[in-house]
Amino acid sequence: MGRSKVLIVDDNPNMSALLSDMLDVFEFSSKQAKGGHEALDMLGSEDFSMVITDLRMPEMSGSQLLKSIKEKYPDMPVVVISGFNVADDEDDILSTMADAFINKPFRMDDIQKILNKFGKAG
Repeated sequence: MGRSKVLIVDDNPNMSALLSDMLDVFEFSSKQAKGGHEALDMLGSEDFSMVITDLRMPEMSGSQLLKSIKEKYPDMPVVVISGFNVADDEDDILSTMADAFINKPFRMDDIQKILNKFGKAG
């Protein structure tokens, strides 16, 4: 059986690379998207076991991406990562739709916990 594949969505290539390296340690493969539109295109053409997205991105925010993913793929686990305080309206969206939320800076065990909970063969 192949490794589970996770879609990482972050406009910061260094953060995407760091997450990708962490996922590799736990034997998950990953693909990276620089923003929400690219992520939605990739979700339409490839199988992923989960999505990890940054909250603050240009063009499409993580909360907008979360809503779009849950409309099209309601069973897709979506984990949101942010280093910022969350606005009240975003907090409502995240608490009702996101499967998990991780604050930056995060640690390896934070990533391991979400992989154990949501990662499965795609």
